[in-house]
Amino acid sequence: MKDSIVYALDFDGVICDSAIETAIAGWKAACQLWGDMPAEVPPEHVEAFRQVRPIIETGYEAVLAMRMLHQGASVPNLCDTYTREFPRLMAQVGIDSEGLKTLFGATRDAWIAEDGAGWVSENPLYPGVAEKLTKLGETREWYIATTKQERFVEMIFKANGIELDAERIYGLDRNIGKGEVLKLLLERHPGQMIQFVEDRFLTLQKAAELAELAPVQMVFALWGYSSEEDKRLAQVHGFACQPLDQFLS
Repeated sequence: MKDSIVYALDFDGVICDSAIETAIAGWKAACQLWGDMPAEVPPEHVEAFRQVRPIIETGYEAVLAMRMLHQGASVPNLCDTYTREFPRLMAQVGIDSEGLKTLFGATRDAWIAEDGAGWVSENPLYPGVAEKLTKLGETREWYIATTKQERFVEMIFKANGIELDAERIYGLDRNIGKGEVLKLLLERHPGQMIQFVEDRFLTLQKAAELAELAPVQMVFALWGYSSEEDKRLAQVHGFACQPLDQFLS
Protein backbone atom coordinates (compact mmCIF):
# COMPACT_ATOMS: atom_id res chain seq x y z
CA MET A 1 0.00 0.00 0.00
CA LYS A 2 1.31 3.46 -0.91
CA ASP A 3 1.92 5.88 1.96
CA SER A 4 0.96 9.53 2.09
CA ILE A 5 4.24 11.07 0.82
CA VAL A 6 4.56 11.93 -2.88
CA TYR A 7 8.01 12.87 -4.14
CA ALA A 8 8.76 15.39 -6.89
CA LEU A 9 12.46 15.03 -7.67
CA ASP A 10 14.77 17.22 -9.69
CA PHE A 11 17.14 15.17 -11.86
CA ASP A 12 20.52 16.85 -12.51
CA GLY A 13 22.21 17.51 -9.18
CA VAL A 14 19.75 15.39 -7.20
CA ILE A 15 19.59 12.01 -8.92
CA CYS A 16 22.22 12.29 -11.66
CA ASP A 17 25.72 13.77 -11.47
CA SER A 18 25.66 15.11 -15.02
CA ALA A 19 28.41 17.72 -14.65
CA ILE A 20 30.99 15.61 -16.50
CA GLU A 21 28.71 14.97 -19.48
CA THR A 22 27.61 18.59 -19.64
CA ALA A 23 31.22 19.77 -19.59
CA ILE A 24 32.27 17.39 -22.37
CA ALA A 25 29.22 18.20 -24.53
CA GLY A 26 29.86 21.90 -23.98
CA TRP A 27 33.49 21.49 -25.03
CA LYS A 28 32.55 19.51 -28.15
CA ALA A 29 30.10 22.25 -29.17
CA ALA A 30 32.60 25.03 -28.42
CA CYS A 31 35.12 23.34 -30.71
CA GLN A 32 32.68 23.88 -33.59
CA LEU A 33 32.58 27.62 -32.91
CA TRP A 34 36.22 28.27 -32.07
CA GLY A 35 38.82 26.46 -34.15
CA ASP A 36 41.69 27.00 -31.70
CA MET A 37 40.34 24.49 -29.19
CA PRO A 38 41.72 20.91 -29.12
CA ALA A 39 39.32 18.05 -29.76
CA GLU A 40 39.82 16.50 -26.32
CA VAL A 41 38.81 18.45 -23.24
CA PRO A 42 41.59 18.74 -20.64
CA PRO A 43 40.62 16.91 -17.41
CA GLU A 44 41.39 20.00 -15.33
CA HIS A 45 38.74 21.94 -17.27
CA VAL A 46 36.15 19.26 -16.50
CA GLU A 47 36.93 19.56 -12.81
CA ALA A 48 36.81 23.36 -13.02
CA PHE A 49 33.43 23.14 -14.73
CA ARG A 50 32.09 21.09 -11.83
CA GLN A 51 32.95 24.02 -9.55
CA VAL A 52 31.17 26.57 -11.77
CA ARG A 53 28.19 24.30 -12.47
CA PRO A 54 25.99 26.13 -9.91
CA ILE A 55 25.88 29.23 -12.16
CA ILE A 56 24.70 27.24 -15.19
CA GLU A 57 20.93 27.58 -15.58
CA THR A 58 20.52 25.78 -18.92
CA GLY A 59 22.80 23.24 -20.57
CA TYR A 60 23.86 25.32 -23.56
CA GLU A 61 25.62 27.81 -21.27
CA ALA A 62 28.23 25.09 -20.75
CA VAL A 63 29.51 25.91 -24.25
CA LEU A 64 30.41 29.42 -23.12
CA ALA A 65 31.77 28.32 -19.75
CA MET A 66 34.11 25.82 -21.41
CA ARG A 67 35.31 28.50 -23.82
CA MET A 68 36.12 30.79 -20.91
CA LEU A 69 38.03 28.01 -19.17
CA HIS A 70 40.01 27.35 -22.35
CA GLN A 71 40.89 31.04 -22.48
CA GLY A 72 42.35 30.77 -19.00
CA ALA A 73 39.54 32.04 -16.79
CA SER A 74 39.82 30.89 -13.20
CA VAL A 75 36.77 29.52 -11.41
CA PRO A 76 36.27 32.70 -9.32
CA ASN A 77 36.79 34.93 -12.36
CA LEU A 78 34.29 32.96 -14.44
CA CYS A 79 31.68 33.11 -11.69
CA ASP A 80 32.20 36.86 -11.29
CA THR A 81 32.15 37.82 -14.98
CA TYR A 82 29.94 35.32 -16.82
CA THR A 83 26.94 37.67 -17.07
CA ARG A 84 29.12 40.03 -19.11
CA GLU A 85 31.33 37.48 -20.87
CA PHE A 86 28.64 35.09 -22.11
CA PRO A 87 26.94 37.74 -24.33
CA ARG A 88 30.34 38.92 -25.57
CA LEU A 89 31.34 35.42 -26.61
CA MET A 90 28.05 34.86 -28.45
CA ALA A 91 28.45 38.18 -30.28
CA GLN A 92 32.02 37.22 -31.18
CA VAL A 93 30.84 34.23 -33.25
CA GLY A 94 27.47 35.66 -34.29
CA ILE A 95 25.19 33.24 -32.47
CA ASP A 96 22.20 33.85 -30.20
CA SER A 97 20.88 31.74 -27.34
CA GLU A 98 18.52 29.77 -29.59
CA GLY A 99 21.33 29.00 -32.01
CA LEU A 100 23.58 27.95 -29.14
CA LYS A 101 20.83 25.76 -27.71
CA THR A 102 20.40 24.08 -31.10
CA LEU A 103 24.15 23.52 -31.45
CA PHE A 104 24.45 22.09 -27.96
CA GLY A 105 21.53 19.72 -28.52
CA ALA A 106 22.82 18.55 -31.90
CA THR A 107 26.27 17.97 -30.44
CA ARG A 108 24.85 15.85 -27.64
CA ASP A 109 22.68 13.90 -30.09
CA ALA A 110 25.70 13.19 -32.31
CA TRP A 111 27.61 11.91 -29.28
CA ILE A 112 24.74 9.62 -28.29
CA ALA A 113 24.38 8.31 -31.84
CA GLU A 114 28.10 7.54 -32.00
CA ASP A 115 28.55 6.15 -28.48
CA GLY A 116 25.35 5.93 -26.47
CA ALA A 117 26.88 3.73 -23.78
CA GLY A 118 29.78 6.15 -23.38
CA TRP A 119 27.36 9.06 -23.05
CA VAL A 120 25.37 7.29 -20.35
CA SER A 121 28.56 6.42 -18.45
CA GLU A 122 29.32 10.15 -18.12
CA ASN A 123 25.93 10.59 -16.39
CA PRO A 124 26.40 8.51 -13.24
CA LEU A 125 23.77 8.44 -10.52
CA TYR A 126 24.82 9.60 -7.09
CA PRO A 127 25.93 6.78 -4.75
CA GLY A 128 23.05 4.69 -3.47
CA VAL A 129 20.39 6.56 -5.46
CA ALA A 130 19.67 3.77 -7.96
CA GLU A 131 18.92 1.34 -5.14
CA LYS A 132 16.69 3.86 -3.34
CA LEU A 133 14.70 4.66 -6.49
CA THR A 134 14.25 0.98 -7.30
CA LYS A 135 12.60 0.45 -3.92
CA LEU A 136 10.74 3.75 -3.83
CA GLY A 137 7.90 2.77 -6.15
CA GLU A 138 6.93 -0.08 -3.83
CA THR A 139 5.75 2.30 -1.11
CA ARG A 140 5.49 5.81 -2.54
CA GLU A 141 4.39 7.75 -5.60
CA TRP A 142 7.18 9.70 -7.26
CA TYR A 143 7.77 11.99 -10.23
CA ILE A 144 10.63 13.75 -11.96
CA ALA A 145 10.49 17.56 -12.38
CA THR A 146 13.44 18.68 -14.50
CA THR A 147 14.56 21.07 -17.22
CA LYS A 148 16.27 18.14 -18.97
CA GLN A 149 14.71 16.56 -22.05
CA GLU A 150 12.60 13.60 -21.00
CA ARG A 151 14.24 11.15 -23.41
CA PHE A 152 17.59 11.69 -21.68
CA VAL A 153 16.07 10.91 -18.30
CA GLU A 154 14.49 7.77 -19.74
CA MET A 155 17.81 6.64 -21.27
CA ILE A 156 19.71 7.08 -18.02
CA PHE A 157 17.01 5.35 -15.98
CA LYS A 158 16.89 2.42 -18.40
CA ALA A 159 20.67 2.01 -18.24
CA ASN A 160 20.43 1.86 -14.44
CA GLY A 161 17.50 -0.54 -14.32
CA ILE A 162 15.06 2.04 -12.91
CA GLU A 163 11.44 1.87 -14.00
CA LEU A 164 9.26 4.97 -14.11
CA ASP A 165 6.31 5.55 -16.43
CA ALA A 166 7.01 8.23 -19.03
CA GLU A 167 3.97 10.25 -17.94
CA ARG A 168 5.62 10.73 -14.54
CA ILE A 169 8.63 12.51 -16.07
CA TYR A 170 7.98 16.24 -16.40
CA GLY A 171 10.86 17.59 -18.45
CA LEU A 172 11.74 20.22 -20.99
CA ASP A 173 9.35 18.72 -23.54
CA ARG A 174 6.29 19.64 -21.46
CA ASN A 175 7.20 23.33 -21.58
CA ILE A 176 5.88 24.01 -18.08
CA GLY A 177 7.79 25.27 -15.06
CA LYS A 178 8.44 23.26 -11.93
CA GLY A 179 5.94 25.38 -10.01
CA GLU A 180 3.21 24.33 -12.43
CA VAL A 181 4.27 20.70 -12.08
CA LEU A 182 3.89 20.95 -8.32
CA LYS A 183 0.42 22.49 -8.70
CA LEU A 184 -0.58 19.55 -10.91
CA LEU A 185 0.67 17.08 -8.32
CA LEU A 186 -1.28 18.81 -5.54
CA GLU A 187 -4.43 18.45 -7.63
CA ARG A 188 -3.65 14.83 -8.47
CA HIS A 189 -2.86 13.82 -4.89
CA PRO A 190 -5.25 15.73 -2.62
CA GLY A 191 -4.57 15.30 1.08
CA GLN A 192 -1.09 13.85 0.52
CA MET A 193 2.24 15.44 1.38
CA ILE A 194 4.18 16.59 -1.70
CA GLN A 195 7.94 16.76 -1.07
CA PHE A 196 9.95 18.66 -3.70
CA VAL A 197 13.69 17.89 -3.71
CA GLU A 198 15.83 20.41 -5.65
CA ASP A 199 19.48 21.46 -5.60
CA ARG A 200 19.00 24.97 -7.00
CA PHE A 201 18.15 27.55 -4.34
CA LEU A 202 16.54 30.04 -6.73
CA THR A 203 14.17 27.35 -8.02
CA LEU A 204 13.06 26.49 -4.49
CA GLN A 205 12.72 30.16 -3.60
CA LYS A 206 10.56 30.84 -6.65
CA ALA A 207 8.30 27.87 -5.86
CA ALA A 208 8.02 28.85 -2.19
CA GLU A 209 6.79 32.32 -3.18
CA LEU A 210 3.67 30.82 -4.80
CA ALA A 211 0.84 30.79 -2.29
CA GLU A 212 -0.72 27.74 -3.94
CA LEU A 213 2.39 25.72 -3.11
CA ALA A 214 2.30 26.41 0.62
CA PRO A 215 1.44 22.73 1.35
CA VAL A 216 4.57 21.52 -0.50
CA GLN A 217 7.60 20.65 1.60
CA MET A 218 10.65 22.28 0.00
CA VAL A 219 13.85 20.24 0.38
CA PHE A 220 17.27 21.59 -0.56
CA ALA A 221 19.67 18.86 -1.78
CA LEU A 222 23.03 19.65 -0.18
CA TRP A 223 24.94 17.22 -2.44
CA GLY A 224 23.96 18.92 -5.70
CA TYR A 225 25.23 21.87 -7.72
CA SER A 226 25.13 24.71 -5.23
CA SER A 227 27.49 27.23 -3.71
CA GLU A 228 28.14 27.79 -0.02
CA GLU A 229 26.04 30.95 -0.28
CA ASP A 230 23.17 28.91 -1.76
CA LYS A 231 23.37 26.55 1.21
CA ARG A 232 23.35 29.46 3.65
CA LEU A 233 20.34 31.06 1.97
CA ALA A 234 18.46 27.76 1.94
CA GLN A 235 18.83 27.59 5.73
CA VAL A 236 17.84 31.23 6.15
CA HIS A 237 14.66 30.62 4.15
CA GLY A 238 13.76 27.64 6.29
CA PHE A 239 14.06 24.96 3.62
CA ALA A 240 14.79 21.44 4.81
CA CYS A 241 18.52 21.02 4.03
CA GLN A 242 19.15 17.35 3.36
CA PRO A 243 22.45 15.44 2.92
CA LEU A 244 22.65 12.57 0.45
CA ASP A 245 22.55 9.86 3.10
CA GLN A 246 19.10 11.10 4.20
CA PHE A 247 17.67 11.30 0.67
CA LEU A 248 14.48 9.21 0.35
CA SER A 249 15.09 7.67 3.76
